[in-house]
Amino acid sequence: MKSGGVKGWARGAAVGALFAAALIDLAATHEVGHPLWRPVVVLTAGLTAILWPTARRPAWLTPQLRTTVPALLSLAYTASAYVPHHSAPFGPGELTVLLCLLFLAVRHCPPPWSVACAVLDAGALLATPLRYYGALPPGGTPGFTLVGLILIGVVAGLAAYLRSLDYRRTVAVADTRREERLAIAADLHDFVAHHVTGILVQTQVARMMATTRPDDLDPVLAGIERAATEALASMRRTVGVLRDTDAEADRRPVGDLAAITDLTEGFATPTQRMLLDRDPTLPDDLPHEVQAAAFRVVQESLTNVRRHAADATTITVRLRRADGGLEVVIRDDGRGGTQLPAAAHGGGFGLVGLRERVGALGGELRAGPATGSGPGWEVRARFPTAR
Repeated sequence: MKSGGVKGWARGAAVGALFAAALIDLAATHEVGHPLWRPVVVLTAGLTAILWPTARRPAWLTPQLRTTVPALLSLAYTASAYVPHHSAPFGPGELTVLLCLLFLAVRHCPPPWSVACAVLDAGALLATPLRYYGALPPGGTPGFTLVGLILIGVVAGLAAYLRSLDYRRTVAVADTRREERLAIAADLHDFVAHHVTGILVQTQVARMMATTRPDDLDPVLAGIERAATEALASMRRTVGVLRDTDAEADRRPVGDLAAITDLTEGFATPTQRMLLDRDPTLPDDLPHEVQAAAFRVVQESLTNVRRHAADATTITVRLRRADGGLEVVIRDDGRGGTQLPAAAHGGGFGLVGLRERVGALGGELRAGPATGSGPGWEVRARFPTAR
């Protein structure tokens, strides 16, 4: 039997047991000749509060109202029998309803109301023997009180435990959403900022070539068009993640070793040379998280070349084996000359994010002046590739 069918059967059995217990109360009341309308009112209010479908429950029917009104009616029923010293019966139906209301009060009522509603429900349950004032045998009330306290403790403890689980689940969901928002923000930075920076640099190149080499403008304009198209595609994928409707998104995981080739092919300006040196023995089935992190390292490094070393003439990207893992090296020969506006230089958090990504995988990242002779900057990342 499917889990949905089991839950439906259990829910139906519980509802049937509640109604059966309520009928026992009504039968006992009728047998002693006591008016039926009082237990009918109490049981109707309690069963309505418990069984009203959540989807059809009006906003005004709060947990506080659901758990207090039936308890107050039960106390009024007890007082109506106790004050004039008239014996009135009580049975399993009303007791079960009050225990269910106690459970709802502890688990679902807001913190300021939870204790008050639970005490009211427990008090109504413990007060029901007073209807037999003058008719109970000696010692009967203390025995019922002890059993009632045990039942109240078990029900309240179970409800409090489930409430703590609900709280932990809420905290976990909130933390997960926050982490996802941070991840989406990182994706926006890594993908969109890369393409937009490329558009800015190539636009500056086009403006310079418009007066000196107008015949060579077409490749530059094509590069601007390609970068703009890729930026829009990246934004569409990100929005698809936010909306959870990625039917039209690229099914290939964003950021792998194959994507590094696509990234480098359209990067260089007409005055630059882009070199990709990939070890032919490097396998394509490296762990996806390693491939994604390597792609982000290359992407952020190339973005920084455009931002801070637009005068570079040669940019080299190397992917190779090193100490049983993957080593990614990005190097340029720029001297730091750039004419980008200050607002386009970024906030300086790109390398911080890269170190977090690489460190989370057990790797290490170094960024600084290029080793050897000559100017330039070098970013070197190493990843363990053991699964």
